[in-house]
Amino acid sequence: MSAIEVVPFAPALGAVIRGVDLSQPLSDAEFATIRQAFHDHGVIFFRDQHLSPEQHLAFARRWAPIDINRFFKAVPGHPEIAEVRKEPEQRSNIGGGWHTDHSYDAAPAMGSLLLAREVPPAGGDTLFANMAAAFEALSPGLQRTLEGLRAVHSSRHVFGEKTGYAAREDTGDRIGNRAAATQDVVHPVVIRHPDTGRRTLYVNQAFTLHFEGWTKAESEPLLRMLYEHASRPEFSCRFDWQEGSMAFWDNRATWHYALNDYHGHRRVMHRITVQGVPLAA
Repeated sequence: MSAIEVVPFAPALGAVIRGVDLSQPLSDAEFATIRQAFHDHGVIFFRDQHLSPEQHLAFARRWAPIDINRFFKAVPGHPEIAEVRKEPEQRSNIGGGWHTDHSYDAAPAMGSLLLAREVPPAGGDTLFANMAAAFEALSPGLQRTLEGLRAVHSSRHVFGEKTGYAAREDTGDRIGNRAAATQDVVHPVVIRHPDTGRRTLYVNQAFTLHFEGWTKAESEPLLRMLYEHASRPEFSCRFDWQEGSMAFWDNRATWHYALNDYHGHRRVMHRITVQGVPLAA
């Protein structure tokens, strides 16, 4: 019998996985337990996982092929691992706003596995929010309206040549390949989760531009209302990092937000994203 224990982390979402050493191969039964927790809770947390890059990659590949991020600087010698870093003298962090990774891709990443390598003495927590719960709390009338909509997502204004991170003087050593930020994509505003079938709100403040067939001005009031609604505390949780902590979140079901409250301290994380599939209503 597996010794793995799944402990709910917060009422809205999240679970801590105990009794597992991810540096060692997992049995099929152990992996099935972890996979079910991922689907049930949206984000799963591990503590004290002091993994080599190869072990980090091996666990990620158990889920799906690696989805290499085009814009983050990679860990030296490991192009499949993105380095999420902030130095003591830098003011801007990476991921400092509610978003879901890779929503600007035609097949958005299934999930992201973020491993803490170096953390500040305090601060640097990450917030997560449950987009299925946020959708289910909307009125039936608004749910029906949203189910008939599609939205345009883009990387241009975040990772492009002269906007987003490029406009911040201290991100040049962390974000690159800006010329690749050229694609726009359309996704349903409400998706059927590919694995659970649960209806999930799929827009986010970082990468969603407007509803398909609507102008940005027309889209803004409804999008703003959805962003304010979905970021309410009752749909979220807050994870405090320790060296060796890892979070694995479902990009189809959650948002996340990296808090930037540790100026003067270094924070280094290694992130692997794994491939997903095109999303359907």
